[in-house]
Amino acid sequence: MKAPPLDGTVLVTGASSGIGAALARGLARRASTIVIVARRADALAALAEELRAARPELVVHPMECDLTDAIALEALCGRIEREVGSIDVLVNNAGIGDQSFVEHARWPKLAQMIALNVTAPTRLCARFVPGMVERGRGGVLNVSSGFAFGYLPGFAAYAASKQYVTCFTDTLRSELAGTGVVVTQIMPGPIDTPFHGLSEPTTPLSPPAFAMLTAERCAEAAIGGFARGRAFVVPGRLFRMVSWVARASPRWLNLLFASLVARRIRPRLGASASGALTAPPRRR
Repeated sequence: MKAPPLDGTVLVTGASSGIGAALARGLARRASTIVIVARRADALAALAEELRAARPELVVHPMECDLTDAIALEALCGRIEREVGSIDVLVNNAGIGDQSFVEHARWPKLAQMIALNVTAPTRLCARFVPGMVERGRGGVLNVSSGFAFGYLPGFAAYAASKQYVTCFTDTLRSELAGTGVVVTQIMPGPIDTPFHGLSEPTTPLSPPAFAMLTAERCAEAAIGGFARGRAFVVPGRLFRMVSWVARASPRWLNLLFASLVARRIRPRLGASASGALTAPPRRR
């Protein structure tokens, strides 16, 4: 399989912080042009200045956009085509999480999550992959999650959104075999970013500190695997082992484990879950 054209024009969504910012920094070392997209204009502008300072020859296009807004998403695609031209590498990183039992989840937040985690990357692929196929070169890097391998109470909608990303990416990779377009997904476990806090957890589950990776290590593993044309990348030895066990275990055993965890934590939900019902949704 060909290597993705990382020296061309790269588009990174969710680039204002966390894994997205780390991916943008790593990809900017080789790209000729980079388009960075996020909601937070101030963080986006700061990153753009940082990238320009590190490589003055790099062309940087910061573009503020709320990808959960279908009209804004279409406008972004049109703006990219007018101001930048074709995209050689698409990195679908933008995403939000939710950590609540479904009975305690707030629909506005779930709707945002589905729009951002599912609809936006699908639309961007549908918009920019045809040009890659026509040119016979390109790359798509989708950020999925370790939750695509299994189940955990409190993450029903989030895990489902990432299982969609995984299935979509695997099938897209199959469809594009022999076209010169490389498709890879990264499936990170716990990463030391604000992502967990922004998911507004109402279940008493949090990743142990020893299992967490930095966003920089995650991005480095993702870019390395992408450059080699890997189908998927699981960063970190510990989480690779955990994910292998999850994949190797029979479905009934994974479901039994999830049910036991749910029974254990349900009595501890209490007021924290009730309070989340009235709190306004937060976005990174």
